[in-house]
Amino acid sequence: MNDLTDHDAIVLAGGAARRLGGADKPALSVGGRPLLDRVLAACPPAATTVVVGPARPATRAVVHTLEDPPGGGPLAALDAGLRHTTAPTVLVLSADLPFLTAATVRSLLAAATRTAGAAGPGELSAPRDGAMLRDASGRDQPLVAVYRAEPLRRELARLRAAHGGLAGLPLRALLAELLLERVPDAPSSTASFDCDTWEDISAARARIREHGNVLDEWITAVKAELGIELDVDTAALLDLARDAAHGVARPAAPLTTFLIGYAAGRQDRDVKELADRATALAHRWAAEAEGASDAGPDAEAKPAE
Repeated sequence: MNDLTDHDAIVLAGGAARRLGGADKPALSVGGRPLLDRVLAACPPAATTVVVGPARPATRAVVHTLEDPPGGGPLAALDAGLRHTTAPTVLVLSADLPFLTAATVRSLLAAATRTAGAAGPGELSAPRDGAMLRDASGRDQPLVAVYRAEPLRRELARLRAAHGGLAGLPLRALLAELLLERVPDAPSSTASFDCDTWEDISAARARIREHGNVLDEWITAVKAELGIELDVDTAALLDLARDAAHGVARPAAPLTTFLIGYAAGRQDRDVKELADRATALAHRWAAEAEGASDAGPDAEAKPAE
């Protein structure tokens, strides 16, 4: 089985974005972060990460390149990116996937290394040529996929020879001769959701503000903005904030959670452990206040002789 860390990544970030009026789609913001940065954040560390399209700021070190000819379409862009890679496995993504997750990428990398199924007696199973996501409606997503580099180069060369170039060819032309595992998008996931129109952008921006998503999205955005990697137990911190607000004083809630994060970062300690200790302190503080209130001003006075 291949080492899942032994891969390169190619993100296609070009295109005319005609349905967006020519806007720079990968730079459009969803949840306060450019679409390109959201996609890069879902990618595990790769030997080389290539972004095909105009040079833009990125949250990680990338190699920038352009397809030839410019505007030549996804196959020309894929070919341009592939020329900068050397790993045996290549993660290929479009730059307009606001809800792509690291879990989806890991599942694709794992599926791309599995063998193709049972072979005859004494024969070895052939490796798959890769794996791609299949969305909830059953459509294949060749730009949310992992390919083995050798068959991918072979098929691009075949298409180039057959058509005199790759410009303008549809993505489906690439899939005919490749043996790919289909990985279904999880029912609760929208990893395959892409932003082609302003309506799509509006829908993505609305979705991250929904009650079930907004806190995780905000915490992720803040960590990205601050350049930190820290596991955040949101439930534990919210419980702590509630206890500090009720048992101490309302301004204690944000200040206490700030101190938890500071201690976790400086001391490399678990957020949940620190939150539990601070919660216990808040409970003791509240218990003392309640005891004092119950006792009243004369509670400790000496009984009458």
